[in-house]
Amino acid sequence: MTGDAASTAADGSAAPHGPIGPAYAVADAPGHAYLPRSGTPDYTVLSYDLDLSYRVATNRLDATAVITGRAVNPLTTIVLDLVHLRAKRVRVAGDKRARFTQNQTHLRIRPSAPLAAGDAFSVEVSYDGSPQPRRTRWGTLGWEELTDGVIVAAQPSGAPSWFPCNDHPADKASYRIRVTTEEAYTVRATGELIDHAVSGGRGRWVFERPEPTATYLAAVQIGRYVVEPRRAAGVDWVIAYPAPLARRVLADFAPVGRMLERFGELFGPYPFPSYTVVVTADPLEIPLEAQAMATFGANHADGRGGSERLIAHELAHQWFGNSVGLGSWRDIWLNEGFACYAEWLWSEASGGPSANTLARAHHARLRLPPHDLLLGDPGPDDMFDDRVYKRGACLLHALRLRLGDDRFFGMLREWTAEHRFGVVASADFERLAARYAGEGLTDFFDAWLRERRLPSLTA
Repeated sequence: MTGDAASTAADGSAAPHGPIGPAYAVADAPGHAYLPRSGTPDYTVLSYDLDLSYRVATNRLDATAVITGRAVNPLTTIVLDLVHLRAKRVRVAGDKRARFTQNQTHLRIRPSAPLAAGDAFSVEVSYDGSPQPRRTRWGTLGWEELTDGVIVAAQPSGAPSWFPCNDHPADKASYRIRVTTEEAYTVRATGELIDHAVSGGRGRWVFERPEPTATYLAAVQIGRYVVEPRRAAGVDWVIAYPAPLARRVLADFAPVGRMLERFGELFGPYPFPSYTVVVTADPLEIPLEAQAMATFGANHADGRGGSERLIAHELAHQWFGNSVGLGSWRDIWLNEGFACYAEWLWSEASGGPSANTLARAHHARLRLPPHDLLLGDPGPDDMFDDRVYKRGACLLHALRLRLGDDRFFGMLREWTAEHRFGVVASADFERLAARYAGEGLTDFFDAWLRERRLPSLTA
C-alpha cells in the first residue's frame, strides 16, 4: 500500500508540471492521473542525502536534504513535494541568486537561469517542523507518531510528509539517511546500516541504499527495539521488536528464513543485500512494505502464526513492487496481484491449501457482485481494493495453468532479473508472457485486465 494551495487536490498531492518525458517512459498520462498533483516528469532525481535530527518526546524534526537530479525537460522551476514542514533555507549549487516559495504541498525553487534538458543540478533544503501524516482518500499517510516511537507508511503519497522529493513511483533514486535521536531508541531506515555512534545522550544512525528506490518505499522506523540478526538462503536479515513481545514475534516470524529460500527458488535471487522486519509495540491496521523492509504491528504477532500469509505477502513485494517497480499506479496489479499470489504459493509450499485450491476459492468469491472493477485500470479510489489483489492473483494462476509450471516460473525469474531495480508497465509483462506461451495472449489479457466480466481460470 497509497500547485498552489488553491489547486490542492483531495489527496493533497502537485499539479502536473509538463509533458511526460523520457525519464518516465512507462508513466503515461492516464497513469499519472491517479495522483496528478504528486511528482513531475520534468526532472529525475539521482540521489537523496537526508540528515534528520528528531526528538521523539516532542515530535520535532530539524533536517537537511541534498537532492541531486537531472532535468528531463527545460526547467525554469524545480518543484518538490513537501507537506506540513517548513523550508527555512534553500540553496542551489553554483547559484547564489536562486529563490524559493512554498505552499501547503510544494516547494518551488527558481534558479537564476533556466535549466536545459540534460542539465544536472543539486539542491540543498534545510527544513523543520512537527511531521505528521497527510490526509488522503486512502487514509492518513506518511510520518506517524506511535505511543513511543515513529513509523513511516508512505504508499502511495506519504513521502513528502518527512522529506522534500519528487514523489512519483517511477522516479527511483539512491538514498543516504542519517537519523539522530534519543539514545534509548533504535532506528531502522531505508538502506544498509553503515554507522552507529552515541554522543551526549543522542544516537546517530547512518544508512545507505544505492539500489534505485521509489520515494514511497523510503522509510524510517524508530522504537525501543531489540535487534536480532539472522541469515537464511544466503540472505542476511534482521528482526527488530519490543522485548515484551519476544516470544510471540520469534515464533511467528520463524518462517521468514524458509520463505526467503522458497521465494528465491520461484522468483530468482533475493534482490537486496539484506532484509529487515520491524514489529512495533502498537497495533497497525495493515503491515507496510518499504525497500528491503517490512513493518508489522503488535497485533500481527499473536504467537500462533495468524499473520503468516501477510508475512509472505510483504516479503514477496521485495521482488514485485520494490525491485521491479511501477511506472504508473494504474498497473498496481503488478505489485499486489503478484504478492497475493506469493501468499498462495507459500501456502502450497508449507503444507497448507494449494495455490489451485485458493485460486478457485477466491475466483468463486470474485464472481459475486459488484462487477465494476477494471484490473488494468482500477482508478485511484479502487487501486487498493481487495479485488485488485485477488483478481490479479487469479490472473497469474490462470496463466500458470496455461503455461505449465516450468515455463511459468521461468517467466517470473526472467521478469525479476530483466527488470531488477527498474520500472515496468503491464504491457511489458504481457509481451513476456506471450513469448513464453509461444502465441499471442491479447484475448487472455484483455479479458483479465480490460474487461469487467470475470474470465474462467481455465479459459
